[in-house]
Amino acid sequence: MALSSTGGGLDPVLAFSLVGLLGVGSQWLAWRMRLPAIVLMLLAGLIIGPVLGLLKPGAQFGDMLSPMVAIAVAIILFEGGLTLNLGSLRDAAVGVRRLVFIGAPLGWLASSCALHYVAGLSWETAAVFGGIMIVTGPTVIAPLLRQAKLSKRPAALLQWEAIVNDPVGALAAVLAFEVVVVLQTATGLGHAVWQLGLGIAVATGLGIAAGWGLVRAFRQAYVPEYMKVPVLFVLLIGVFAVADSVLHESGLLAVTIMGLWIANADLPSFAELRRFKEHATVLLVSGVFILLAAGMSLDVLSTLDWRAAVFVLSVILLARPLPVLIALAFSNVPWKERLLVAFTGPRGVVLVAVAGLFGERLVGLGIEDADRIAPLAFALVAATVVLHGFTLTPLARALGLTASNAPGVMILGGSRWSVALGQALRKLDLPVIVADPNHAHLRTAREAGLDTWFGDILSEAAEHRLELAAYDTLICATDNDAYNTLAATDLAPEFGRENVYQLKRVKHASTRHALPSTLGGRLIGANETFFEANARLAEGWEFRVTGLTEEFTLDDWREKNPEAVIVATLGPNGTLRFFGPEDEVKRKDAGKLLALMPAREERLAGGQAGGQAGA
Repeated sequence: MALSSTGGGLDPVLAFSLVGLLGVGSQWLAWRMRLPAIVLMLLAGLIIGPVLGLLKPGAQFGDMLSPMVAIAVAIILFEGGLTLNLGSLRDAAVGVRRLVFIGAPLGWLASSCALHYVAGLSWETAAVFGGIMIVTGPTVIAPLLRQAKLSKRPAALLQWEAIVNDPVGALAAVLAFEVVVVLQTATGLGHAVWQLGLGIAVATGLGIAAGWGLVRAFRQAYVPEYMKVPVLFVLLIGVFAVADSVLHESGLLAVTIMGLWIANADLPSFAELRRFKEHATVLLVSGVFILLAAGMSLDVLSTLDWRAAVFVLSVILLARPLPVLIALAFSNVPWKERLLVAFTGPRGVVLVAVAGLFGERLVGLGIEDADRIAPLAFALVAATVVLHGFTLTPLARALGLTASNAPGVMILGGSRWSVALGQALRKLDLPVIVADPNHAHLRTAREAGLDTWFGDILSEAAEHRLELAAYDTLICATDNDAYNTLAATDLAPEFGRENVYQLKRVKHASTRHALPSTLGGRLIGANETFFEANARLAEGWEFRVTGLTEEFTLDDWREKNPEAVIVATLGPNGTLRFFGPEDEVKRKDAGKLLALMPAREERLAGGQAGGQAGA
């Protein structure tokens, strides 16, 4: 094993690769085990850092560690700004405004009081750290929302609050810090106010100008397609650096505004830009969490005493819920959603990174207890991440605010095959919706009592009005193979490629009409095209649901129904899985079977004919 020449720990290159491996590995393991990814990343960082001593970020990365973390946080916040489409704010606008303009100042006050009276910090340190505690952390909220599958409005409230309040919290800390500087030094109050106002104005102007300029350059084709992402990255880092040089931490405000502007500019290439940024953010969030956790020392962690534990509890039970409930009082937000938002306040990367920075600066001003900011921030992040990681989903279910407890299915196309499949899935008590851009095609689905959505599934209206989080599986089954392929390809990142299916495409003799096999979804059912699948139903075949038991096993069912085609299984643990022509059905997957079977009369006639032939 290569050790660092600085004495102890890994070589910087190995350390860098280890951070990436553990970060992505933690996310993958969390996906497989259905656990909060942040929890595993914190554990991984603590194990390789304070416990084993393999990773010592301060020694291995030196002076580059702080700017690395700062740029990573800026990119994370920019990606958060890209998710803030104003159309998604329609139902949550009032709540978000109240959480920002009323909840944030009240949260600053409540957090400062908890830090002073419970944690025992001086008012100077409490005021600065209390401002940072406004931040709830999009790096934590985003994976929690994916896991919990919240309804659209509470999810929008938590997402917008987390992203908007991130730069607000950082600027509140800057404001408090400037006041402390005035009190501790000979700097005049007017100079501090001027510097703060100038920094906010420059950051806002830079963010708007950069967003407007980038959108115009992309629309006018001043930037070739292959250079759009590199140009975006360079401009993002430049905007952050320039704003931060005017006023520390104002760069976070600039990049958030820049992302918000681009998100609402209706760029043709926006989906590709956002997808790439999402992938980069997964890597950055993983790396930053592990670096910050590994950077904690056992000596620092040992300073956490009973007052720290009581402080964390006071934040979770009082300093977070009270400001939220007061801010949302007498609003149109239902009380269940108020409770969920009030008791959901995980802290993340921005809190730890900014808290450590201001802790060092306050210590430099001679405020001794400021060295407790970093361990308290880490304790708060660790406690809230673990708590909300394991409690958000049960709490949302108890309040009835999850999109659905059962795995839902969205079927694109209102044909006879789609309706029959939807009716069979409803027998399994699964949420089903049939979508079609042709209103007449939905008539049979409506008469069958299925939920329907009239419109193009790829439209912006569908993104804002459909509860996509309620559906785990997409089945594209219109009579247009090209449209099926387009929808399956475009929505694969939303549903996961393993959960997107379509009927077999018609095979063309000429290659000029054939679509690439790399596009589209997985095949479903009996390897049939739209017309073949619907013709089979016209011949008398039907979708049927059969429950399996220890007495009537999968092998027994197959022996009794040799011609049947298994389309899906619902496992004993509620896991829904669809099957194509080449997929193998295993016994452990099958609690209930959904299969295409000949009509009962045909099967009875076939059995009688077989008996007479045998006689």
